[in-house]
Amino acid sequence: MMKTAIFGHRGYPAQFPENSLAGFSYALDHHVDGLEFDVQLTKDQIPVIMHDETLDRTSTGTGLLKNYTLAELRQFHLDRGEVIPTLTEFLTLVGQCDVQLNLEFKTNKVRYPGIERIVLATLRNFSLARPVIFSSFRLASLRACQLLAPDASYCWLTDHPVVNAAAFVANEHLSGLHLSHYQHAPVTERIWTVDDPQVACDLFERPVAGIFTDDFMNMMRLRDRLLLVK
Repeated sequence: MMKTAIFGHRGYPAQFPENSLAGFSYALDHHVDGLEFDVQLTKDQIPVIMHDETLDRTSTGTGLLKNYTLAELRQFHLDRGEVIPTLTEFLTLVGQCDVQLNLEFKTNKVRYPGIERIVLATLRNFSLARPVIFSSFRLASLRACQLLAPDASYCWLTDHPVVNAAAFVANEHLSGLHLSHYQHAPVTERIWTVDDPQVACDLFERPVAGIFTDDFMNMMRLRDRLLLVK
């Protein structure tokens, strides 16, 4: 049984506002294996962390995130008064913590011209403990990054079965796939979003590199109990 890495999906949504600095900070303090987070651009081209393209579900704002400058976004709040964090604020928080970061480009519904260049330039300002994994539902975003940073790790997000997965990964110069369900294939797989303990137990028995979960504390306890009995 391999030790499957557990990623806090958007931080720790089971206890904190998703994609909030408070949730990320708690996860880091409790030694989460990895953190998954979503990046978009403000109207003034600042990378910020939010999952939805619109502000309505998770903040006090309304409408498309891309229509607001950072200063305008700071008028709104997540639950518990948390602000929408910038990528720079998040990376400053992470610092040299031994955690695997998974940065998702949210570019499959809204196009952000230049987001790949801007994000990679921001990352170059930080010395992280581990190289970042980049993911996206939009292959074009991963290809754009590959031109700028060909040696980085890229994983395609999809909720569909991938036919001839090994060939696809090789042809697209990917390091793996991020899937909604496990599929038996000779490639690196990380599975989202796993909150059901029974599903998690099944995945922990398979050659899965990682899972993304809204409750990393529960999943880490479950995985570590299973490892003890092996």
